[in-house]
Amino acid sequence: MRRAGIKARMSRFPRSIFWIVLVILLITAGVNMALVLGMQALGWPPIVMTHIMVFYWIGVTALLTWLIRGRMKVAYETPMQMISEATKEVAQGDFTVRLQPLHEKGKEDYLDIMINDLNDMIGELGSIETLKADFISNVSHEIKTPIAVIQNYISLLQSPDLSDEERREYAGAISNAAGKLNTMVTDILRLSRLENQQIRKKNEEFDLSRQLAECLLAFESVWEEKNIEIVPDIDDEVSIVSDRELLAIVWNNLLSNAFKFTGPGGTVSVSLKADDAKAIVTVSDTGCGITPETIKHIFDKFYQGDTSRSGQGNGLGLALVKRIIDIAGGQIEVQSTPGEGSTFIVRLKRSQQN
Repeated sequence: MRRAGIKARMSRFPRSIFWIVLVILLITAGVNMALVLGMQALGWPPIVMTHIMVFYWIGVTALLTWLIRGRMKVAYETPMQMISEATKEVAQGDFTVRLQPLHEKGKEDYLDIMINDLNDMIGELGSIETLKADFISNVSHEIKTPIAVIQNYISLLQSPDLSDEERREYAGAISNAAGKLNTMVTDILRLSRLENQQIRKKNEEFDLSRQLAECLLAFESVWEEKNIEIVPDIDDEVSIVSDRELLAIVWNNLLSNAFKFTGPGGTVSVSLKADDAKAIVTVSDTGCGITPETIKHIFDKFYQGDTSRSGQGNGLGLALVKRIIDIAGGQIEVQSTPGEGSTFIVRLKRSQQN
């Protein structure tokens, strides 16, 4: 058994016990011969000699059994009981449990490797539990906002003195809040299914160039309203073997963010370049940019670096993008300068070996 290049002894039974037992047997054999010769010299009856030798060897056997039993307890029972107690505590929800290896570094055996693996596993479980708690807390917080908006405007709609214009305004606010809530729940469920691998990839060959163009055109009303300049640089007929529907989610999220954070009169660039091995998609904007600290957390669930625009999203889009890119066997990179804009670079393998 090896762990990260560490050589581990496969046996916990100490070699010294072999030599101890051998020496004891040699000594007891010598004592046995001396007893037999002594009793014969004294002329003791055979029945007495037999009884004495039986009791003698019972004693020797008891001594050896006690010695081996003690070594077995130290080598096996005590460590396994320690591991058993630790797993019981973890099963009861205590993820702070840690076990000390039995030997110092460089002298590890397979039980030391097992203990280190168990410590790593407990650490991962603790992290997952923390993330789960944070996720539930964030979901609860994010869902409360649109629900509060809906409740507030429903209360206002109950007023008998409202004009038709006010009723339409309040109904529109309720519709927007309900839409955001629906989008959030959809993203949460989709991300959960992706992380639990409940969504299987449907790999097929399709035209990535056409998909990018279609996704970009879907935002035509947005860029026209904000007078944003579009700079497309998309190679023609770039085919890729991947999941068409999942990748569409990626492009829609990246383009949505680009248009959201780019002010009126700005520029959004979309590029697709490819060779025989990879397709590289680049989405750039001239928006507010991203700080280095924000980039570190940009793919975390519910993380929103620009809180001034938090009402326009739920902090799940880029987490979803990252998970899909991972599933597709690709990589995503973020480059940004605060105040100048951001660039997202996605690299995808063109073959089905992803």
